Amino acid sequence: MTSHRICVAPMMDWTDRHCRYFLRQVSSRARLYTEMITTGALIHGDVERHLGFSKEEHPVAVQLGGSDPREIANCARLAERYGYDEINLNIGCPSERVQKGAFGACLMAEPRLVAECVEAIRREVKIPVTVKHRIGIDSIESYDFVRDFVATVSQAGCGTFIVHARNAVLKGLSPKENRELPPLKYDYVYRLKTEFRDLQIVINGGITSWADITTHLAYVDGAMLGRAAYHNPWLLADPGKTRADVVQAMYEYAKGVDSLRHVSRHMLGLYHGHRKARLWRRLLSDSARLKPNRPELLLEALEAVETPGYSEFVPA
Repeated sequence: MTSHRICVAPMMDWTDRHCRYFLRQVSSRARLYTEMITTGALIHGDVERHLGFSKEEHPVAVQLGGSDPREIANCARLAERYGYDEINLNIGCPSERVQKGAFGACLMAEPRLVAECVEAIRREVKIPVTVKHRIGIDSIESYDFVRDFVATVSQAGCGTFIVHARNAVLKGLSPKENRELPPLKYDYVYRLKTEFRDLQIVINGGITSWADITTHLAYVDGAMLGRAAYHNPWLLADPGKTRADVVQAMYEYAKGVDSLRHVSRHMLGLYHGHRKARLWRRLLSDSARLKPNRPELLLEALEAVETPGYSEFVPA
């Protein structure tokens, strides 16, 4: 079973291929996830745009959204051909747009259908299939609900469950509110690991520090960070790695990208907590400086924040 000890969550509009390449320069150990890709987008859309990625991103998982076993198995086969390390099913998104497509968190009420999707995928691909889900939906607060869901889906051959330790409220709360308002119940996730010792249980929700990660890893197999990793990526940095190392790697990468803005927007948090963090963010989000599309801007911004006494930036 592959390691999910440290993971970065799939985040819509954020964890695109440029973001994942950047995060990989920061951390060699974190398992990365794509944004959720719907089966419809792959069946009817631009497959390369959705699935293309850089080999440096490994280990990287594709997250699929759908509920038709045949369609989701076909999309999993495409993802395996592209070289992904894992197929992850989105059974946790609470947005109304996703519900209209009959997938996401609402599928927690249909564990047998989720199991059929897992079975269909496993017939088509050799790479692991995992499930990301909530602990409950709407007013269903019982631990038995999530326990029975995991029991049913695991019997279909899913060995790894990534559990967001909150209920999903399907009506009345925005996706943002669903990440913040339903109370966290970490003990439910810990209990899952106690009952299903042969499964890999990864905890998600409200994790913002290494102290949080360390606490959770005493009870479960892995921890998944979301926005904390995006806004403060240095939290995941490899020992001995420097920010200058990361910027130099991203400079080389940006030479092959059409738009520097598509790269730099994911790097704004690199100096989070640093005394020149504001200067770094300003330089990499300045429209006038980004317009010429010069990858050298990354090196110039690096010099501005790393040079002692360097308080103002003058383009070369």
